[in-house]
Amino acid sequence: MAGTICFIMWVLFITDTVWSRSVRQVYEVHDSDDSTIHDFECPMECFCPPNFPTALYCENRGLKEIPAIPSRIWYLYLQNNLIETIPEKPFENATQLRWINLNKNKITNYGIEKGALSQLKKLLFLFLEDNELEEVPSPLPRSLEQLQLARNKVSRIPQGTFSNLENLTLLDLQNNKLVDNAFQRDTFKGLKNLMQLNMAKNALRNMPPRLPANTMQLFLDNNSIEGIPENYFNVIPKVAFLRLNHNKLSDEGLPSRGFDVSSILDLQLSHNQLTKVPRISAHLQHLHLDHNKIKSVNVSVICPSPSMLPAERDSFSYGPHLRYLRLDGNEIKPPIPMALMTCFRLLQAVII
Repeated sequence: MAGTICFIMWVLFITDTVWSRSVRQVYEVHDSDDSTIHDFECPMECFCPPNFPTALYCENRGLKEIPAIPSRIWYLYLQNNLIETIPEKPFENATQLRWINLNKNKITNYGIEKGALSQLKKLLFLFLEDNELEEVPSPLPRSLEQLQLARNKVSRIPQGTFSNLENLTLLDLQNNKLVDNAFQRDTFKGLKNLMQLNMAKNALRNMPPRLPANTMQLFLDNNSIEGIPENYFNVIPKVAFLRLNHNKLSDEGLPSRGFDVSSILDLQLSHNQLTKVPRISAHLQHLHLDHNKIKSVNVSVICPSPSMLPAERDSFSYGPHLRYLRLDGNEIKPPIPMALMTCFRLLQAVII
């Protein structure tokens, strides 16, 4: 029992780590001896809050160009403007930048000067959502930890784009125009520390190949994925949160073991074409199967048999860990089979 609790706490800690830095904005404490903080130059187009001298707010101002960024700035807000280009010159003194928000502009790949971003050696977070990008921009700084590219027109990932981004933990490519041939076998090579990958709302028919081994959260909702290759999850042995809602998965398209993968804690398969409840692991805690074509629940097939390794014996003293099960929108009629409750004794909610 202690081993499983420790694993869950570890997963939650790592998950929180991916996001915790994203709220670490202008409230960071700086050394009062840093002379750059007292250099209070401020572009006339922007606002420089006196209480937070490392932040520069230039959002919602109808800007067409990026102003010269003072050297003291860590956090730069340029969202909701009319910016089309990212040249090198405005950033030539901005060697301390950690955070850039360029969401909701009109930036194209042709408008990004080569070296403009890669010169920012301390940059951790780059937001380029809701722009006009057609491919993942490159080169990017090695320091980068989060890259947000949702709602662009990305259909290409040039070879080697991610090869030097070993610090990247989150990559968001949701709501773009990615198709299967956008990926090569080595597309994600170099992303040694990637933990969250979001490619929901694209045009994929197959699972993306050769994902980074440390991937823990994989979001592929709203594609047209029809199947999952045999042994696919062997490459991502740490995946804990898997979302495949709104795809075209059928029983025939699943691996022979189904989703009997011990690392998966949360599995979402809503709005697919399944007629049976797939095999699952005894470690699984949340299962979403609503709005499929399931007619009945064969408990003898889906009830997992936990491995009886000595270290796990206490953990499974109350049976499999499933706590939440959603089956509404299928062809199943109440009542809930008693055998289901007998197998999953930790169930707290069943929706039919």
